[in-house]
Amino acid sequence: MEKKVVFENAHRKKHFEFFNTMNHPHFNITANVEISDFLAQIKKQQLPTTYSLVHLLSETANEVKEFRWRVRNNEIIEHSMVHPSFTVPTDEADVFSFCTVTFQSNLNDFIEEAKSVRDAMKTNPSIEDEPGRDDLLFMSAIPWISFTSMQHAMHYHPHDSVPRISWGKFFQQEGKTMMPLSVQAHHALVDGRHMGAFFEKVEQKLRSIGDR
Repeated sequence: MEKKVVFENAHRKKHFEFFNTMNHPHFNITANVEISDFLAQIKKQQLPTTYSLVHLLSETANEVKEFRWRVRNNEIIEHSMVHPSFTVPTDEADVFSFCTVTFQSNLNDFIEEAKSVRDAMKTNPSIEDEPGRDDLLFMSAIPWISFTSMQHAMHYHPHDSVPRISWGKFFQQEGKTMMPLSVQAHHALVDGRHMGAFFEKVEQKLRSIGDR
């Protein structure tokens, strides 16, 4: 389900038009987030790390409405819900396949569907986007590197407005387990305030997963 977004505020409209005309309107922020409590809780509950993390990040993105906005024909469309399309290894080659899973608020139901889609992708991998579909969140894990920045491949003409969310190798810092988290979004839709809200919500959820 989707609806059209029309800005009533003149400055917000000008902000959209300013960034939307750029060749590369995306901006990226990378920060380290603590995942000590998150890892302890999913281990206690015997939950898979990747799917639990994808679910948490997808849930957070859905709570910040600007992460559900997309530019389509120079207009803004708001989706009622967006869904993760994340990378998984395959049996066919040493490169990844996309694994697109319908987001569900129930974590266990989401994990079961993710496992099913992942199993299908192992022998029948997909690298193509679904034509005309933009209700997605592009996600990827880089578990070999505790990176400090990230740049994603994408079309410049025309550019898309799907956010990119990536995480890297966990590392220890002052007795805490940390994870680099990179978020790339279309600046005509998402501003620093919205990006900050996303990171704040992620950090809160990582601390309180055991209460959910």
